[in-house]
Amino acid sequence: MSDHVPRSTVLRLASSLGHSLDDSQVDALERYARFLVEEASVAGGIGPAEGERVFDRHIGDALAFLAGVSESPTTMVDVGSGVGLPGIPLAIALPATAVTLVERSARRAHLVRRVVRILGLPNVTIVVGEIRRVRGPFDVVVFRASLPLEPATAEFERLSVEPHGVGLFGLSRLPHPPETPDPPPGVSYEAIGDDFGVLDSPFWLLRMRRIARK
Repeated sequence: MSDHVPRSTVLRLASSLGHSLDDSQVDALERYARFLVEEASVAGGIGPAEGERVFDRHIGDALAFLAGVSESPTTMVDVGSGVGLPGIPLAIALPATAVTLVERSARRAHLVRRVVRILGLPNVTIVVGEIRRVRGPFDVVVFRASLPLEPATAEFERLSVEPHGVGLFGLSRLPHPPETPDPPPGVSYEAIGDDFGVLDSPFWLLRMRRIARK
């Protein structure tokens, strides 16, 4: 185990989020982190300086999306997955969940296909193209720096299971919870997250839920 994914740290993070990881899952996270540093960064999938903080800003950041998932959902879609963030770490942490990664760049999708083969993740499907080509429904719809909030909310409504679908939108890594904007009719917004004690800064998500229209 290298320092990319410190075992005790990742186990502490998962526990604080209400999830447990076994040795094989932690090993898979480390192999994925090594892929990000050795291959994805070289190909431009992440910044060239990101290797020094690959856990805090990529692996841990991705796992923090588990804060918005109370139990293992049946299906999840990662909108604008890039080189598999946060979808690959979430697929590792939730092996019973069918995770669809949507990425419009064929080059990035090729990288993700390679790492899915390396890690042997049978619960991952990769879709190359625009998100509008994807049809739901999904239990959980995830956005990490892929769309602004307004179009992300529209995609959440289109793609999510009715009436219990959940959307998770990465908000910020600021010290204090960001202001929550007013949602459109039929959707509720809730800022969740906190300082989990292991990342280099707090992590904040916006959780979207469907509500009955009045």
